[in-house]
Amino acid sequence: MGSYVEIQITCASSDEADAIATALVERRLAACAQQLPIRSTYRWQGVVERADEVLLLVKTTRERYADVESAVLALHSYEVAAITCIEIVAGSPAYLAWIDAETAWHP
Repeated sequence: MGSYVEIQITCASSDEADAIATALVERRLAACAQQLPIRSTYRWQGVVERADEVLLLVKTTRERYADVESAVLALHSYEVAAITCIEIVAGSPAYLAWIDAETAWHP
């Protein structure tokens, strides 16, 4: 078993989150991606903004991070996409094995 991460990606809409999630899972870059509606407050170009967004939680392996980031940047609508990576320090062995199986490269 490898090292596991959850990548958090803020998306402009559920359609954008769906497209990114589908691409990541289809390409075996992620085992799964979950979507949550969020309300964000942030400073952009000197102005405090608020927006309804969708938070995408992507489960994958650490070794897949760079490929996930590249895929997200190619599909994302934001000029500066919020992509962060959090280490999963523990998890049920069966779930972690499932992440391994679903993100394994298959020719």
